[in-house]
Amino acid sequence: MAPASKRLLTIWAVSDGRAGIAAQAEGLAEAVARQRPAEVVPKHIGWRFGLGRLPTALNPRRPALLRGDPVSPPWPDIWIAAGRATLPLSVRMRRRSGGRTFVVQTQDPRGDLRPFDLVVPPEHDGLAGPNVFPILGAPNRLTAEKLAAEDAAWRDRLAAFPRPHIAAIIGGTSKAFDLPADHARAMARRLRAQVEAAGGALLLSFTRRTPAVARAAMCAELADLPGLIWDDTGPNPYFAFLATADHILVTEDSTNLATDAAATGKPVHILPMAGPGSRKFTAFHAALRTRGLSRPFADALPAWSYTPLAETDRAAAELLRRFDANRAAALPC
Repeated sequence: MAPASKRLLTIWAVSDGRAGIAAQAEGLAEAVARQRPAEVVPKHIGWRFGLGRLPTALNPRRPALLRGDPVSPPWPDIWIAAGRATLPLSVRMRRRSGGRTFVVQTQDPRGDLRPFDLVVPPEHDGLAGPNVFPILGAPNRLTAEKLAAEDAAWRDRLAAFPRPHIAAIIGGTSKAFDLPADHARAMARRLRAQVEAAGGALLLSFTRRTPAVARAAMCAELADLPGLIWDDTGPNPYFAFLATADHILVTEDSTNLATDAAATGKPVHILPMAGPGSRKFTAFHAALRTRGLSRPFADALPAWSYTPLAETDRAAAELLRRFDANRAAALPC
């Protein structure tokens, strides 16, 4: 058999298919594949009857209750999963594979860490342990090559807009944050003032969590500005917006949005949301600011530079180091 470092690895990137969750598993898997020849297989799964919302210990874990992509042998060399729906599978994967599969979970499993070979949570979760490798933010799919490709694909449409290009990516409701119509309208007016002052163009995109009333309020305020407001039809210009942007503005409610923006090396301005916030998000944004990656949006668009955030690649290198060590320990003397 070829050494593990030479043969093609198989990696499953397992999630419930939601864009932000899938991006973590698939982004880390793709980063591993950039460092070691590998086939990445995305797996999108769910549980019937709402069982995926139960705590892992209460999930019956029977294959007949799964829906989505098949999860059956032959098992992969590396299993990378994200999200609560995957936990009932992840905690059993080493046993089901006879110890052959290296099991990785992003985010905090909020339970026993022993079933995992590696856990990759955000630093602000405060998780620690011998198999824990915290990173700033969340794993993502953003690379310089992807940005270049998306920039080329959208260049004819976006290059016609005046500079600077101001990309604004708007999140939405969560346990800690909200975006009611009045707050969205006020945010839009602040954006308008900066676009008009700069003489540039607005590139505006929303997420699935953006409330319909907030989206409508912002579109009503901003529709006549130079630029593009994505209406959810046709190809998603999200990465193209990040690629062409001179400034990136993201709402404070999303680790993924801020992490993606900080991976570009461009000025990242954090837009405040309504809601109580949370200790974890306060710590996350403080870390971004401390490292010079972001600043609070303050009705101005100062420019600055920094080394692009590359935490996904760092996590991939650590994953492979531990994977190789596990394989070496399993070899006969």
